[in-house]
Amino acid sequence: MSAPLRLNLALQGGGAHGAFTWGALDRLLEEPDIEIAAITGTSAGALNGAALKSGYLRGGNAGARENLDWLWTEVAGLEDMALPAWMNSWMPQPAQVSQALEFSPLYLWGDAVSRMLSPYGWGALYQNPLRRIVEQFDYDKVCDTHGPELFICATQVRQGKVRVFSGDTISTDAILASACLPTLFQAVELTDPQTGTREAFWDGGYTGNPALFPLFEAHLPEDVVIININPLERDKLPVTPQEIQNRINEISFNSSLLRELRNIEFVQRLIKDGTIQEGAMKNMRVHMIADDALMNDLSVATKSIAVPSIIAQLKEAGRRAAGTFLAQHKSDLGQRQTADLSEMFS
Repeated sequence: MSAPLRLNLALQGGGAHGAFTWGALDRLLEEPDIEIAAITGTSAGALNGAALKSGYLRGGNAGARENLDWLWTEVAGLEDMALPAWMNSWMPQPAQVSQALEFSPLYLWGDAVSRMLSPYGWGALYQNPLRRIVEQFDYDKVCDTHGPELFICATQVRQGKVRVFSGDTISTDAILASACLPTLFQAVELTDPQTGTREAFWDGGYTGNPALFPLFEAHLPEDVVIININPLERDKLPVTPQEIQNRINEISFNSSLLRELRNIEFVQRLIKDGTIQEGAMKNMRVHMIADDALMNDLSVATKSIAVPSIIAQLKEAGRRAAGTFLAQHKSDLGQRQTADLSEMFS
């Protein structure tokens, strides 16, 4: 029996668009010869990573897929997210739903309120809607030293620095902090894993979406598969207030990832040129699973509101994208990089 293909996963945040990551993971977990060594995740990526790990330790790949299914049925607020295949052709296209939602009076009112009223203005009425879901994770398994190593990224508000929670520092509050958009949620206060002091935290996307540096440890494999849900490019110039704000958020949340990818590409060039010796620094091999065309059709509205039909379609899109990646590049895993970082930064 051949050795498994060991790889790391990097899971971006992006609200309800994280259902795309659900689909991609669901497809990857169908491959019995792929072993997930480590997961780094932010926001929705943190939720997906925690669900995958705890489910895996309970029942292997099948348990991981089952737990991811549970997570997204909870997010969608439905009893069952399994839709018959024949319904796909009857569902509105994601772009149509996104546009209708984005310009609906109720959404526009809620968006305006979120810009004028601080989350602290709700007083005793405030609650984080994700808490009831995140509290249900099995933290004995999420924090276990067995199975994939899990890294959760959040932003420390006072210093504006990335913080990574791992092992027994992962908790309900750590995952909520990773998904804490400051315009929607009150900052989450918990113990800083680096300083040991009590600190306030916001969404990890501002400083690491997700952070890749935890994967540089020598014992982890060189291959990292990034499941990207924030489009790197948009051909259309944003002109409406909603489009402008959405693109600002995408650029902000991609900037930390692009910075780390640029560092990886720089190390690759130094090794290739012989400036530094092979083995002196971790020579990562980067792979990406994405569907930028689909994400260009969506907006911030479908990130913040979990529309069941969109979530179901995002899952199927993630499965397709991962299936295409496997068909084209599975043989490259452990051998060569498939993301063209040189082209990305040219």
